[in-house]
Amino acid sequence: MLPFIQALIPIIVLIVIGYVLKRVTFLADDIWAGIEKLTYYVMFPALLIYTLARQDIHGTPWPLMLFVTGVSLLGAAAVLIAWFHWRHSTSAATFTSIFQGGVRFNTYIALSVSGAFYGEQGLALASLCAGFMIVIINLLCVSVFALYGDKQRPSAKTYLKQIAYNPLIVGCAIGWLLSLTGIGLPGVSMDVFEIIGRAALPIGLLAVGAALKPRLIPGHLKSISVASVVQFLIKPALVFSLASLIGLPTLSFDVILIAFISPTASSAYILARQLGGDLETMASIITLQTILAFGVMPLWAVFLA
Repeated sequence: MLPFIQALIPIIVLIVIGYVLKRVTFLADDIWAGIEKLTYYVMFPALLIYTLARQDIHGTPWPLMLFVTGVSLLGAAAVLIAWFHWRHSTSAATFTSIFQGGVRFNTYIALSVSGAFYGEQGLALASLCAGFMIVIINLLCVSVFALYGDKQRPSAKTYLKQIAYNPLIVGCAIGWLLSLTGIGLPGVSMDVFEIIGRAALPIGLLAVGAALKPRLIPGHLKSISVASVVQFLIKPALVFSLASLIGLPTLSFDVILIAFISPTASSAYILARQLGGDLETMASIITLQTILAFGVMPLWAVFLA
């Protein structure tokens, strides 16, 4: 447990620094919004391209990893949709935020913990896992907004554009293409992507801290509770059951579990704003889950040990 906590401490510190800098207005709100946008659209896709393009997925148990992540995410999505149709008191817009809070994961935290705890090999496998999850989660979330969002339901063309233009999906696709074709990152391009990608995690964690809004939590405890039970209990339990059943190798299992016990992504707020979600509920879920994660993640580590 101690090494796991030691891996989390720098992450917690960066998130706290981001929170404090936002509260003392060290930077203006529009600058923080620009930092978040720069990280989401440029730096993090560059990190995914850098890590995936350099990896030979033929040497990894990627079919088993895809099976565990895909089935676990679909199972969590089914639980949330069943709950919504059973509890008619929740509005459709609020449900979209609960759904994102239950299926999304904070990629910055997941990759930071995997890299800190397992080094380059852990980061590479975590990036591969993240690639699978990012594609599946965005398909699920955009589909839920199409069905339940407050805005007019998108046409098939708009829906496909939301998927095709997602910067994280694009980054994964480019990285996989470069890896599978054997092209990799030739010449100086590797250095360029490494430098840009290296900045993604620390700046992304600062942006996570800046996005926290504790004052909104008390008014949204029911929604937070539902999303967090799925996020921190049902999802990792599904991963644990499936990985044990099929005999997933230990390191692959560990990095998948780290992703599945990470809090929801701060980028969920961006999608909620674009597609008609409940913004206050989304901000509350992001905030409390980020705080809870640093107690829940070490507890899962103790259980697995």
